[in-house]
Amino acid sequence: MQIKINDVLKAYIEPLTEAEHAALERSLLAEGCRDALVLWDDILVDGHNRYAICQQHGIPYKVIQNTTFKSMEDVMLWMIDNHLGRRSVSDFQRGVLALRKKDILAQRAEEMAARTQAEDAAIAPPEPDHEVPVAPKVRTSREDIARAARLSTNTISQIEKIQKTATPELVEAVRTGTISINAAATVATLPPEDQVQAVAGGKKFLQQAAKEIREQRAASRPPKPAKPAPWEDGGEPPSLPSQPLTEVEHLRAEVAQLKEKNAALRAENAELRERIAQLVDAS
Repeated sequence: MQIKINDVLKAYIEPLTEAEHAALERSLLAEGCRDALVLWDDILVDGHNRYAICQQHGIPYKVIQNTTFKSMEDVMLWMIDNHLGRRSVSDFQRGVLALRKKDILAQRAEEMAARTQAEDAAIAPPEPDHEVPVAPKVRTSREDIARAARLSTNTISQIEKIQKTATPELVEAVRTGTISINAAATVATLPPEDQVQAVAGGKKFLQQAAKEIREQRAASRPPKPAKPAPWEDGGEPPSLPSQPLTEVEHLRAEVAQLKEKNAALRAENAELRERIAQLVDAS
């Protein structure tokens, strides 16, 4: 069988880095191609890198057919789920794949709703006691996507921002681990030319750029309004001042307490002297 390469499917999954490709090549040369290539008829679905390396070095390989695919979307969903289950896939790659799955499922849901509406309009209304079948709910919320990718909803939002506003250079930097997802989402708010310049500056420059952007945001935020005191909502005012005492006020309060204690001691001392005098006179 002549295996066909579909360029869309080949590019659908993030390519291996140079280090990952070299490691796979060493493994195939040492141990052979242990995992079979997956085909949809004569189209290669899974194993593009293995197939290319085996062809280059004449390494034997096996193929299996997946007969469950009915459309290109089925193939893509299978590829996404297959890669989401692999431990070697980075957080950024898992987020990208999960968002692709969300788009496919959302498109399918829209098409199903449109098709159902058209079918309902073409037939007579059902009898009152006839149960109308309900289309299964498609889970495409941000929480569902984050759960499928094993990421937080915040990380999914950051990856969406990177996909929408980041330059190819910045995307490549986060894909290869030069910059974190969080920092890349921050740098992606810069104009494209500034993003390219930041990537060209290297890892430390990118980190510094993200830090400066966060500091500028923090400085531009309006101060939070003070929380109203309980008595401002109708409660009783406190007996002590609501503002914390300064150091000088603390010292003054301590001096006043010491004066009170000193006066009490003097009174107690005078009383004791008087009692002693009375005892001396009595004797």
